[in-house]
Amino acid sequence: MKTGFAVAMIGLWFTGLAQAAAIEPGKALYEQHCQQCHGGNVAKAPQLSLLQVMSAGSIYRALTDGVMREQASALSDGQRQQVAEFLTGHSMAEDDAVSLPPVCEGAAAEFDYSQPPHMAGWGVELNNQRRFDDTLTEIDASNVAQLRLKWAFAYPQAVRARSQPAFAGGALYVGSQNGTVYALDEDTGCLRWAFSTVAEVRTGIVVASWEAGERSHPLVYFGDLVGNVYALSAVTGELAWRDRAGDHPSLTLTAAPALHEGRLYVPLSALEVTAAADPSYACCTFRGGVAVYDALSGEKLWTAHSIDEPARKVGENSVGTARLAPSGAPIWNTPALDPKRGVMYVGTGTNYSSPANDTSDAILALEMKDGSIRWHQQMTSGDAWNMGCETEERINCPPEDGPDYDFGAAVIIAQSAAGRDVLIAGQKSGDVYALDPDANGRVLWHQKLGRGGIQGGVHFGMAVDGNTVYVPMSDFDGGARWPGKPYPGMYALDLMTGKVLWYQRAEDRCDGREFCQPGLSSPASAFPGGVLGGAMDGRLRAYRAADGKVLWDIDTAVEYDTLGGTRARGGSFGGGTGPVLKGRRLYVNSGYGIYFHMPGNVLLAYELAED
Repeated sequence: MKTGFAVAMIGLWFTGLAQAAAIEPGKALYEQHCQQCHGGNVAKAPQLSLLQVMSAGSIYRALTDGVMREQASALSDGQRQQVAEFLTGHSMAEDDAVSLPPVCEGAAAEFDYSQPPHMAGWGVELNNQRRFDDTLTEIDASNVAQLRLKWAFAYPQAVRARSQPAFAGGALYVGSQNGTVYALDEDTGCLRWAFSTVAEVRTGIVVASWEAGERSHPLVYFGDLVGNVYALSAVTGELAWRDRAGDHPSLTLTAAPALHEGRLYVPLSALEVTAAADPSYACCTFRGGVAVYDALSGEKLWTAHSIDEPARKVGENSVGTARLAPSGAPIWNTPALDPKRGVMYVGTGTNYSSPANDTSDAILALEMKDGSIRWHQQMTSGDAWNMGCETEERINCPPEDGPDYDFGAAVIIAQSAAGRDVLIAGQKSGDVYALDPDANGRVLWHQKLGRGGIQGGVHFGMAVDGNTVYVPMSDFDGGARWPGKPYPGMYALDLMTGKVLWYQRAEDRCDGREFCQPGLSSPASAFPGGVLGGAMDGRLRAYRAADGKVLWDIDTAVEYDTLGGTRARGGSFGGGTGPVLKGRRLYVNSGYGIYFHMPGNVLLAYELAED
């Protein structure tokens, strides 16, 4: 049996099931009423591994007045609670009684048509540079240390906060673990509206733009844990359309979609890698991709797959279960859109089954007109891995056995001072690459910066400002499988050469706190004269662009009085949510209670202190 991280990883995935097994009434009800569909017999029914990372409250809502209301009509209210408790391993009583902020009144409740979105999407611009210039923010290297907490918003029924906010019409839009999307007044934090989805909203929010002053009907877009894409009215929160982006039961949406000229580009990932821990599971059939929608109507136009061919049977495992391949190559990063060349760039993850193919752990250039692959550049070949590799029997483990070096961070389109385009890509292995978009992704330079590992290396996102690439390094302690010296912290690289301009190490200040690590997993955000990065120990830091000096360092893993009058707590920074700057304010989520990180449930709004 493997030790250290491997044992812990398996423990994470099965702890919920083990705890839930003790809740016998819920277990029996699940087996009687739910298992036939969620056990893999119905294509679109989310599998158990997806249900287990939902909150008890969101499952209860789905059974009571949501999408599963009809199927659960024979269950009493108490029985629906028991099913929710079985699936999540948590009592409904454990879901905190967080109070929401007051409902907006007067001007704070009004949608301001003079304020179109100040970001094009998750990456600020379509190029994913995550650069907030002086037209977007008044915060810079000279005054960032003057930021003071203005208000704190507590997410109910949550131990993580990983949906990056967006702004439009004077409102802040953000999703939550319990499946609710909130529209808050960006100034006061009061509640304009709330919309309940089917499951956790991990993705960032994207808002359609309009001409300032025009009385339009802008929509907000996002995805949920079980693969649904939504469009809501930015003004009222009413549902415009919803669609499940694919048929696979393990489908999940992790990254924010990209929006351009009436088309919505939705990256597709999955948790089938977890289902493969079961020797009776026929591994594997998912293939990553990008689903493209008409953003206004919700009509799905086409899906681009990261693997051209569907999986087919290639053998059987030692207990006689079918093995299928090729599979995997999920896409859990926001596409970088390049209308000039008519392509979008995405990074892919590992294969789930053997044999591995040549589009896993790769950068893909996909045609924006039809999704065909114009070119691909693979960085790690032969990388097939699933959770079967971390079990005692290893029955579903591919012979390649990892090392699980996904491209989780979004590809960035950047320009040199001379106007030359270059693609920047960071990998969980700790490697960063520059590629030539006009030469089929030819590698221009390559830097090995970190040790890498199952949670990075480069994990959720980098930033670019001018000729500087900012690289947050996680180097999470994954155990013996990923040996070597860790290099957690922030790097600055020269865009055209890859030369390290500076490195600011994140010192270990955890002092024995459980689930605390010093590295930087969440996306970086550049601002005039510096860059912001949140660490897995809960610290948010601003680094000076010139030399990496820390200009501002605040511990967010503390308790807060919130707008609703209750208490909330910050934790690790993780997932695809990074700091967002607007005017004199900085907004950031704190809390990433999953995969051995510190829980938290708070959105923090900081503002520059008055002179």
